[in-house]
Formats: sequence, structure tokens, C-alpha cells
Amino acid sequence: MEIKQIEQLLTEQLQLTEIYVRAEGSHYSVTAVGNCFADVSRVKQQQMIYAPLMSAIADGSIHAVSIKAFTPEQWRREKLLNPPV
Repeated sequence: MEIKQIEQLLTEQLQLTEIYVRAEGSHYSVTAVGNCFADVSRVKQQQMIYAPLMSAIADGSIHAVSIKAFTPEQWRREKLLNPPV
């Protein structure tokens, strides 16, 4: 599955404000930012991201997914504390 497809799918399904996807083969890293993650447990956040990707996971297009989910406020704080290199 292409990175742009994953970004578009997750953005549409979860109404994300920002999304960043990286890939190494069939292993993907997703950083998602959206209000949908407010007041939701970490497990539920991961389930929300996995759900739209399940068909690609089932057919083997995606083998593994590393997930980081933030609300917009948490993301602003994360960028201040851990600026990109």
C-alpha cells in the first residue's frame, strides 16, 4: 500500500488534522494528529488507526504498524519538547 493512500484513508476516516507515514518495506510508522483522540485510551487510539487498515493488514500489504497518536494540543507540546532533527 502506498504512503499517500494510507494518509488519505486515515485522514478521511478519522478526520485528522495532520498525519505522517513512513515505510520500510511492509513495515509502517504512523504519527496521527486529531481531535478524535481526545479522552480516548491509548489502546482505543491504536484500534481507531488499525480499523481502516485491516484489509491491507489481512492481505499482507501491511505487515506491521507502529502508531503514535496525539490531539492537536498534545502534538504542539510534543514538537516543543522533541523538535525534529
